[in-house]
Order: sequence, then structure tokens, then C-alpha cells
Amino acid sequence: MKRPERPGSAPGSDLHPDTLAVGFGYDPETAYGAVKPPIVLSSTFAYPSAAAAKAVHEAYFDGPSPERDAPYIYARLDHPGLSLLQKRLAVLDGAEDAAAFASGMAAISATMLAHLKPGDSVIHTTPLYGGTHGLLYGPLAGLGIKAVPIADGLSEESVAKAAEVARQHGPIALIHVESPANPTAGIADIEMIAEFADELARRQEKRPVISVDNTFLGSLLQQPLKHGADLCITSLTKYAAGHSDLLGGCLTGSLERVGPVRMLRTLLGTHMDPFTSWLLLRSLETYPLRNGRANANAGAIAAFLRDHPKVESVTYLGFLDEGSPAKAVYDRQCGGAGSTFSFSIKGGEAEAFAMLDRLKVFRMAVSLGGTESLICHSASTTHYLVPAEIRREVGVTDSSLRISVGIEHPDDLIADLAQALDAIR
Repeated sequence: MKRPERPGSAPGSDLHPDTLAVGFGYDPETAYGAVKPPIVLSSTFAYPSAAAAKAVHEAYFDGPSPERDAPYIYARLDHPGLSLLQKRLAVLDGAEDAAAFASGMAAISATMLAHLKPGDSVIHTTPLYGGTHGLLYGPLAGLGIKAVPIADGLSEESVAKAAEVARQHGPIALIHVESPANPTAGIADIEMIAEFADELARRQEKRPVISVDNTFLGSLLQQPLKHGADLCITSLTKYAAGHSDLLGGCLTGSLERVGPVRMLRTLLGTHMDPFTSWLLLRSLETYPLRNGRANANAGAIAAFLRDHPKVESVTYLGFLDEGSPAKAVYDRQCGGAGSTFSFSIKGGEAEAFAMLDRLKVFRMAVSLGGTESLICHSASTTHYLVPAEIRREVGVTDSSLRISVGIEHPDDLIADLAQALDAIR
């Protein structure tokens, strides 16, 4: 029942992400010499004695690293595949610890529930993913938690204004950042927001926790923890899994920050199951390869769209203006532009729908980060539940289309977009 030890004592910082994604944390000697980690499908784990059973539970609930380093008890608490996956996710994010969940929203929900209580406030960047917006302004609002938007995540003045409004309701317990934002790819300055949180701690009892949704870029292109975030949240459904065939989410950070959220995961029952954990370990091995190809494709497609006469604008991060605040933060904070962005056509919903219905290679669907290229009309799909006035404020209009570029040949993708844009009159 003892967990296999991590091979060696080094955290892997001397290895490249490409290498860490393939083998970090796994020793074949712990599994009959199997080159790849096996799937352990047991729901429960036997105790060697009654005294050992008591010791296991003491270690899980009261140990120096509760619920992380204790022997296995029950798969809802932890299991071998989950433990290995979490080690690999942590090292890729440059974190001490990680917790994997059944979905990205499960990770966001547990994080917010662990850090917010009735009477608290939370400030957040805009726009937000539709599910996050719905959680903050629906169930959490019903619990007496006040959410206040930050108009400009690059402006300390804007952050301060949101904080002033929020503190009229109650102490700010959480600052939630989504950068780049879904679907506009808007950038927020994580370092500036972290410094603001430090200053805020001198004016209220506790410093707010800073959580960053890193789904749009992922660990290979951005590491929020290095820029002052306390917790990094990623939808593993997207780039890490990369095949549009599973759901998963992850939270990384320090032992102190991740532990309480993982303990709450045990109570909520939102852990990742053994088979999904195994699939994600398998997918991580090709993550750098897929990411590189998709990013290259995205650059070529964004350039094509920018120059097309029927396209009004493109939010691709590689096109940020030199000398702009967003470009300065991008250069400091990000390792690349990613492969998901939005563009606006000349027209409105009718023209957007006409174009979408003509596509042959691109698949019309929500989500992003898969091997296949996807496209959707954000206002009527991913952000449908976001009030129309808020969509307009943050730039999600009836002419906006979100595109997630996959690993197909770029010439085929560009040709497909070209023929579809011909439907716009």
C-alpha cells in the first residue's frame, strides 16, 4: 500500500518540458517493469492490519502533507494514476503540488468554494469563460458572495476601482484572473495584480488569494505561478488532453494552497477517475509536439484572416501593437501566442452563420485545444448565458467567431476559411 517513491530527489527543473511530459515521476520497477504506467481500476485499497488502517487515516487527514503523501485508501480520495498525473502536472507548471479534477469547471468551483464564504467579495478580469461567469453570478451570488468585474486587467487603477466597489460588500477573499481571456484573448498583468493584492493585505485582514485560469495558453506557454499567482487553474480537456475525447481540470500551486482545495475535492467527489488519469498521462507525452504544430498553423491562419477584406479584426496575440501595455505584458508573461483566438467578420449574426454553415474542414463545435480545428459563434454558444449587455462591453459581438486551430495541414485550413468567407455578401 505504500506509494512508489519518485525516482531521484531532483524536481526535474533541469529537464525540458518535452522530456518531463513523457516520463517524470514514474519508475517501471514499481509496476512489474512496465514501460508505461498501468491503469489501476480498483475503487478501494486493502489494509495489511487494523493498526495500519488507523495509521493510514491519520496520515491522510492529519499528516504533514495531508491527503497527498498518505497510502491509498479509496479512489475518491486518491489513486495511483491520479497521484502520478498530479506530479507531472505540478512539474510542468513549476509548482509544488497539483490536484486533478473531473473537469475544468470542477477545479474552478472547488477553488472558489474553498476560498469564498458568505459576505466575501471576489474581483475578476473580463471577459470570463461562460461557466465561470455563471458560477460567480449564479450559485455564489446566491450564497451572499459579491463578484465585481475589473474593466481592464492591465490597469492598476481599474483593479483598484473594482476593489473599492467590492469592499463595500465585504473583504476581498479572491482575485480571479483569466489571461488570455476567453474568447477575446485579452491580457491581464498577473504581476501587477499580485502586487496590488499585497497592498490590499495592509487594508484588510487577509491578503486575497490570486487564481489564474491558464487554459488558453497552458503550461507550455505561460506559468502564472512565476508571476505572482497563488493558484493556476487549467482545463485539461483542452491542450493537455488534446483529442476532444475526455474532460479534466487541474489546480497547481504550493502545498499550502492546493491542500485545502484537494481536501474539498474529496468531499465533493469531483476527483479524476483512473481511466481518465491514464488517458491524460498518455496525452501529455505528445502535448509539446501538438502544441508546436497548432501554434505554427495558427500564426499562418491569423495572418490570412487579418488580410482578408471580409474580416474586420483579429485578436491573435502575435499581432499586439509594439509599445502597447498589452504587448509589454505579453512579452514578459507569455512564451507564445497560442492557437486559439477570435476574429470579427464584416456583418452580424446572419453573415457569421452563413460562413459557418459553409465550412468543410473546420468543425463547428465548442471547446478548443484539440487535434482538429474548431470554430464557434461565441455569442450564441459558449457565452450564451452571459447577458447581452456584458457581452457587448467585453467585445463578444454577433460578428465574433472563436477559432481553435488544430494540427491539420495549414493550406487546407486556409482554403476552407477562404471558401467559407465567400458566403458573406
